[in-house]
Amino acid sequence: MIVTTIDETIKDKRRHLKGPGWESRRMLLADAGMGYSIHDTIVKAGSELRLHYPHHLESCYCIAGEGEIIDLATGNRYSITVGTLYALDLHDEHVLCAKSDLRFICVFNPPLSGDETPWTEPDETGRENG
Repeated sequence: MIVTTIDETIKDKRRHLKGPGWESRRMLLADAGMGYSIHDTIVKAGSELRLHYPHHLESCYCIAGEGEIIDLATGNRYSITVGTLYALDLHDEHVLCAKSDLRFICVFNPPLSGDETPWTEPDETGRENG
């Protein structure tokens, strides 16, 4: 059995990642052996994040806040409010706009190992993220 808390996750630098406008508290990662990962994610009000996980499918369930998601392939815009779920079933590149602080519970398949970020550009080491 695996039992963890948000407080334990926040104390673990491998499971608590932050960037400009976002914070990812990675509650369950690949090393748990469950076949998926679960994240408690916050997007700060006013943020507009261009996101893309080319190697993972992701589902996001909004539990707080208000915003909008823009599908970059189609230009379609979708309102995000409490109770909205969006699933990136085609590794969809998108922009997430936070009108207020947003909070999501996110599930990834395959699971994230912990250090991935939602951008395809190489990081400072030259390694591609996502």
